[in-house]
Amino acid sequence: MMKKALLIIDVQNGMFTEGNEVYKSVTLLENLNQLINQARSTNTSIFYIQHNGPVGHPLEYGTKGWGIHPNISPQNQDVIIQKTTPDSFLNTTLEEELKKHGIKHVFITGIQTEACVDTTCRRAFSAGYQVTLASDTHSTWSSNEITAQQIINHHNTVLRWFATVCPSHEIIFNT
Repeated sequence: MMKKALLIIDVQNGMFTEGNEVYKSVTLLENLNQLINQARSTNTSIFYIQHNGPVGHPLEYGTKGWGIHPNISPQNQDVIIQKTTPDSFLNTTLEEELKKHGIKHVFITGIQTEACVDTTCRRAFSAGYQVTLASDTHSTWSSNEITAQQIINHHNTVLRWFATVCPSHEIIFNT
């Protein structure tokens, strides 16, 4: 059986600031919790990717905003990877940890759809991993030009070149 891992990218307190929370924040956390619970019940590895922002950034290293959201807190067996760019592989230990755990298939979730989620999805594909993007378990904010939902829809369509894209309720880890 191919070993799998759930990647949770940048679901940190700073992304849930009151009045500027990520799009559909409550649904995002609910869907993530369902995937986390399923992953735990099937002994699927969980990797939390935590962005270390510079001074003044909402995810500034060591601040409250930098912390992983308490609704999806990691447990002792989970792996936490620190990053400083949108690419969860660039200058991080992610590749090393995936290899150490024998992971061949990654399930990608998190924030921000058009930056860290997109980049990590493409990079995982290029590195030879089987990739699944949970279509309802990544999010962003609206821009001046298009809505957050349009950004999510667009990326769910475009990233089909690099991943199997499906809603979280269709994901099964133990097969």
